[in-house]
Amino acid sequence: MASLPKYQVFKSTSNSEYYYRLRSSNNEIILNGEGYKSKQSCYDGINAVRINALIDSRYDRKDSYSNYTFNLKAGNGEIIGRSENYNSSYGRDNGIAAVKRDAPVAQIEDLT
Repeated sequence: MASLPKYQVFKSTSNSEYYYRLRSSNNEIILNGEGYKSKQSCYDGINAVRINALIDSRYDRKDSYSNYTFNLKAGNGEIIGRSENYNSSYGRDNGIAAVKRDAPVAQIEDLT
């Protein structure tokens, strides 16, 4: 059963930093956030993703042999999200399309 897309906010047990992951409606992780010292900074990172997700030039596409990824960057060039690994550029581009579709409307699920 499909669910709504969501950002899951959680705190790492290894470094006590806050992270988010964006899950699509099929529950697959399509974007992972960087570590943040405070929960509010993590929420600010999510808002930055919402703002930048629709701007195609903010996606830094990476290609290597059998491994395709992307980073989503803010206007200042800082990475605000990293993709999963894909086996093809087609899969990676579908991942970008999923972030563009889901990031602006996803709700936040606080797991802390």
